[in-house]
Amino acid sequence: MAKMCLMIIIVAVAINMIASDPIAPCYFIFGDSLVDNGNNNQLNSLARANYFPYGIDFSQGPTGRFSNGKTTVDVITELLGFDDYITPYAAARGEDILRGVNYASAAAGIREETGRQLGGRIAFAGQVANHVNTVSQVVNILGDEDQASSYLSKCIYSIGLGSNDYLNNYFMPTFYSTGNQFSPESYSDDLIARYTEQLRILYNNGARKFALIGVGAIGCSPNELAQNSRDGRTCDERINSANRIFNSKLISIVDNFNQNTPDAKFTYINAYGIFQDIVANPARYGFTVTNAGCCGVGRNNGQITCLPGQAPCLNRNEYVFWDAFHPGEAANVIIGTRSFRREAASDAHPYDIQQLATL
Repeated sequence: MAKMCLMIIIVAVAINMIASDPIAPCYFIFGDSLVDNGNNNQLNSLARANYFPYGIDFSQGPTGRFSNGKTTVDVITELLGFDDYITPYAAARGEDILRGVNYASAAAGIREETGRQLGGRIAFAGQVANHVNTVSQVVNILGDEDQASSYLSKCIYSIGLGSNDYLNNYFMPTFYSTGNQFSPESYSDDLIARYTEQLRILYNNGARKFALIGVGAIGCSPNELAQNSRDGRTCDERINSANRIFNSKLISIVDNFNQNTPDAKFTYINAYGIFQDIVANPARYGFTVTNAGCCGVGRNNGQITCLPGQAPCLNRNEYVFWDAFHPGEAANVIIGTRSFRREAASDAHPYDIQQLATL
């Protein structure tokens, strides 16, 4: 009898754990191809991933995610306690928006022209405008602005943009003049001013918990290594140092907002540092290849990115990169997990996303 009672208690606890509410009621995602989950599928764009072998290890197959499996925000969504992934804006309807929306768009940047050589994309300002539209729908569903404000103040807003402003703008002189117009320092100032403007719009529309994701070490991507690295291993320091300048200013934004907007909480996620740790200590994480894509063409599998129907590598969990630009699921799990719950003090400043959700 005692055994049976114990069994019932264990089952009840297990069911309760499965059915427990997320630690934040909603999660709104702004970003680029690192977290796009289908918003570019219907756009006239070269920056699309809704074809095999993308999604080869994902439960829903190819969805528009630039990965073999999960993205970092998919991992964070699971850790926040949601029972399903956040819907892309292109498909979000009705009460589903109360769980959050993913606005991310591949090739998008902070600057409007960034990524234009790839075709259609939704820049940061466009993503924020889409969110303002979502907020008006939330007001309608919940009944009034006070209810909506109270609800939205508990949501997590993660913002990860800037990569394309370097990759598909500043360091692409064939298509863009910004590299001649700006020093790395003044370019980062321009990006940060535009970025801050969008954060204010989000704040004015009810956002109170912000996670600003730093730009990764773009100079270490297989594409950059294929083009600019003599040995195919040494990262392009010119690009990485520009990325670090931008990230240091992102930290200043966080500190500024935290000092001057007491009803909001901002944090910085050090994606650059987490990535560098993975590349410096690959064996610790089970990786054997850090400088080539699992799927791609040419030097470092990085000159041309993963093509439709191409056979990817079989040992996908041993590759940091899935294609010429994007980490694979194995790396995304590490980055997402450490963004949610820091492993090193430097992973997040001043909070990790778990702390942000519970503040």
